[in-house]
Amino acid sequence: MVPVVFVHGIRLSGAAWAGQLEHSGASARAIDLPGHGTRRGERFTLAGAVDAVVGGIEEPALVVGHSLGGYVAIAAAARHPDRVARLVVADSTYLPGRTLEAPFRIAHRLLMRLPDRGEGLSRRQFRSALPPKLAEAVIGGGIATEVIPDVAKAFADFDVLAELASYPGPTWLINGSRDHFRRRERRFLDACADGRLITVPKAGHYLPMARGEEFSRLVLDAARGLPSVKSEAPGCAPR
Repeated sequence: MVPVVFVHGIRLSGAAWAGQLEHSGASARAIDLPGHGTRRGERFTLAGAVDAVVGGIEEPALVVGHSLGGYVAIAAAARHPDRVARLVVADSTYLPGRTLEAPFRIAHRLLMRLPDRGEGLSRRQFRSALPPKLAEAVIGGGIATEVIPDVAKAFADFDVLAELASYPGPTWLINGSRDHFRRRERRFLDACADGRLITVPKAGHYLPMARGEEFSRLVLDAARGLPSVKSEAPGCAPR
């Protein structure tokens, strides 16, 4: 089984993968992207984020990315295919660009106007959406609201489908059926050289954290190299 490297979503940190690390064994690790977690205060750039992923790989690995981490994982796989043995992209099948940049910038401005810069609101959000132990781990890792403008800028002109198409290895696209970021999942599947689409019923955008055990089983299947045919996984149709 190949080692696993986890890449977190926007504003979060490697702490978001605490539950997954418990199930994935000693060969798994979670990184912090620039501007997040232990690297808060650094500027986020796509090149720096890709370097963070590749720097966390000691031998060809399964790279698992969620949300922002999914886009970064795709970029890392496209640019360093020799380092990425397999790819799992969770809740990251919405086309980034100018249309996505605007709402993120608006959300950032609204949060930064609050006396605590949205910290209390964010904590309540994660405590309501995640299991208690993991919610506290996420909060403890830091919530980097200030990084949103840099992330939006980095992905404004990112051609994710072209990057995905250039990666020759197996790619699993895993979405919650209720996730707003699954809108273009069929186009993402068509772009994969060797792809599989799995939709988890009644799950939302925080699928890897909110449904941790279920998601970890999928990750372990991908790490073991189970067949990755270009189709939707049987029994996982959208609901």
